[in-house]
Amino acid sequence: MRPSAKPSVAKSPTTKRRRRASAPKPYHHGDLRRVLIDAALQLVGEGGAEAVSVREAARRAGVSPGAPFRHFPSRDALIQAVAEEAQRRFRAEIEAALAAAPASDPLGRFRCLGLAYLRWAMRNPTHFEIISSRRLFDHDQAAAISSDNAELIALTEQTLAQAFAAGQLRSADLKQVQIAGRALVYGFARMNIDGHFPRWGVAGAEAERTAEAVLDLFIEGIAKRS
Repeated sequence: MRPSAKPSVAKSPTTKRRRRASAPKPYHHGDLRRVLIDAALQLVGEGGAEAVSVREAARRAGVSPGAPFRHFPSRDALIQAVAEEAQRRFRAEIEAALAAAPASDPLGRFRCLGLAYLRWAMRNPTHFEIISSRRLFDHDQAAAISSDNAELIALTEQTLAQAFAAGQLRSADLKQVQIAGRALVYGFARMNIDGHFPRWGVAGAEAERTAEAVLDLFIEGIAKRS
């Protein structure tokens, strides 16, 4: 007798779905590096630099925990990339403000620069802390950040030097005015980060108005009276 053929077993829809689900899928992403930086920037905004981890950035980007290491071999590398992006945004804010300021009034341009600096720093305190603090990454190895920062400082100094050359300043010591201007904007931004304003009676909503008033007071003090 011929052996009977084995009965065919119908594959259930569940089996088919399981097989399809277990099949490897190719990984596609438009710009994973950018998405990871944006995720890390969001983490910084929510909880400061301490909240950043490569694993959490990967989770928010919707990729496997190992995927980011092709772009960022360590947490420090991710933090540095975040600082570079924050510095880029910071500089863009200042350049946009200066683009709208009249070239014929250097002291007015300094005011625009200072206000842009303070507003960005107060609206993005955790991002400002990352680019201004030397404890979060190696500034000496971050050429783009160091270059951008040096150029912003030079821009501030140049603007005040132009005001000096135009006869707009009272003081004969330009260097002291430049240091004082830098100390004003940087110090005010750090006061905000370090939580000093409440003890001076400055509520959160008043911080930007106070920044503008303090900057105007400084400019009134260095401007030559007509």
